Formats: sequence, C-alpha cells, structure tokens
Amino acid sequence: MTPRGSILSTAEQRRPVVTDAALRRFSQRGFHGTTVADVAGEAKISPAYAFKLFPRKESLFVAALDLCFDRILDALGDGADRSADRTPDGILDAMGAAYAELIQDRALLMLQVHAQSVADVPEIGSALRTGLARITMFAKQRSGADDAAVQRFVAYGQLCHLIVTSSIEELPEAWAEILTRGIRH
Repeated sequence: MTPRGSILSTAEQRRPVVTDAALRRFSQRGFHGTTVADVAGEAKISPAYAFKLFPRKESLFVAALDLCFDRILDALGDGADRSADRTPDGILDAMGAAYAELIQDRALLMLQVHAQSVADVPEIGSALRTGLARITMFAKQRSGADDAAVQRFVAYGQLCHLIVTSSIEELPEAWAEILTRGIRH
C-alpha cells in the first residue's frame, strides 16, 4: 500500500500542465489579450478549476513566466556544458548559441516581450526582474566572466529579441544589416 503523502494530488499533477498551457497562450496574445478561460481550454480543464489552481490571472501569468525562465536557464546550462572553449567568453558564446536555438520556438521569446509590456503590473514586474536576475547571475557564475562581459551578453540577447520580433533578419537595408551582422536565428 502506498502512503497517502507520496501520491500526487490532482492539483499537483495539473498545475504544470496548466502552466505550460499558460505559457503557450500568453505568448500568443499577451496578458491583456488572453483570458483564464483561454488557458483552461488549452489545458483541457474548466476555467473554475484553473482559478482554483491560480486564483488570479496575474499568478497564472507569473507561473508561465517562471517556467519560461526555467527553460532558458536549462538551455544556458546545456550550452555552457557543450562549450569547447572553456574561457569566459567561450562559455558565454555557447550559452548565447543555445539561447538562439531555444527561441527558434517563439513562445519563450514572445512571453518575455509580453511580460516587458506589462511590467507595470506589480506581480509581473517582480517576476520579470527575478527572472532577469537569475539569468544574469547564472551567466556570471557559470562563465566566470566579468560584469562588463555579462552585461554585453544580456544586451546581445535583447538585441536578438528585437531582431526576431521585428522580423528584420532578412531586410537588405543598411540599418538592418548593422543590427543583424553576425547574428542568425
């Protein structure tokens, strides 16, 4: 007989499924354009159950954003592990390449963009800052790079966001070529 405490409750089993559905839905239409009912439908549960798991839409968005940053950190870690060049710059470059691979699926990228657009919502702004802090400190600790190199790494990542979301990768104009030089997704 299995002890009762070792069996996951339905809520504990469903929370990750709903969080993953929230990441997909919020990445498509943002915080204001997505309802809890949209997420519930994606997760194949009732809106009432979604509210039981996440009492406010903000808490559901924050859970999705936390999952987004978890996936980013996993990818950065994998990139660092695969780096043949063990210098700080080499590790940062490998982490950046892993991130570029990750955001080929635009869901994680777009969720971050949507989070930035509603960072004035206190819970979301706090979660966004926490996620950025996690990425920054992970990059610094894992690479051993100095602060300036880590700042460039994060700034480069934001430039990648701009390039992808603005669809300027293939534009022939000089300004687009300046921004995209050496960057491919």
